[in-house]
Amino acid sequence: MALLLTVGAGLYAERLPSWMAPLRDAIFEQTLPADEVRNIYLATVAEAGRNTSGTAQLLALSRAEHLMGQILLFEEREREAHVHFAEGLRLAELAVQAAPSADAWVLRAENLAHKIQTSNWAFAMANGLDVERFARNALELDGRHAAAQYLIAARWVFAPRPFNNFRRGIQMMEAILTDADLEDDDLFNVTSAIGWAHIEQRNFDQARPWIVKALEVYPTNQFVTGLLETIDNRGGRRR
Repeated sequence: MALLLTVGAGLYAERLPSWMAPLRDAIFEQTLPADEVRNIYLATVAEAGRNTSGTAQLLALSRAEHLMGQILLFEEREREAHVHFAEGLRLAELAVQAAPSADAWVLRAENLAHKIQTSNWAFAMANGLDVERFARNALELDGRHAAAQYLIAARWVFAPRPFNNFRRGIQMMEAILTDADLEDDDLFNVTSAIGWAHIEQRNFDQARPWIVKALEVYPTNQFVTGLLETIDNRGGRRR
């Protein structure tokens, strides 16, 4: 619990352009349906065209594709989501080729991870190990990249049994809070993942503070509000 109380020990700063933040926040707030979020996505793509060029534009567009894919995936519109993840991956690959950077490698890993989620078993088997490899490439360029660290730790938290290792995953997630530079979505992803891992082990008292911390970032996120309901219904409401 001490680590949760010292989350500020990591550097917390928003690096996302102001015109990209509305799309990111819409994805995590989950107050709008995907068809309405699409308007924000299209506006973001237009802003990327006006405000960026070259590799920076490839990265902005790749991120926009990844975000739009996420809201579609949440609504179980896998085919539509797959199109966005595939395009996001293509753009990230071009960015890596043009000017390798931590962000480019992370976007390549994130889009690939979700493309795997919306693809067949053969594609997953052929490409699954590349997600962590790309994340490690990012860390070679920026050792404090929170999203890259998260991708590596997530393997141990979210992999199906018997391939997961909750204790190891939780330890790696906790380390991100002090060893990485965090943005809003990083803080949300890490704290909700730790809470989820505790819930999976039926450690409801340990899970609650992490879920509450995630809800401080995005109070309306349906995934995490659902986790809090799970704690209340299965773990007993804290008095």
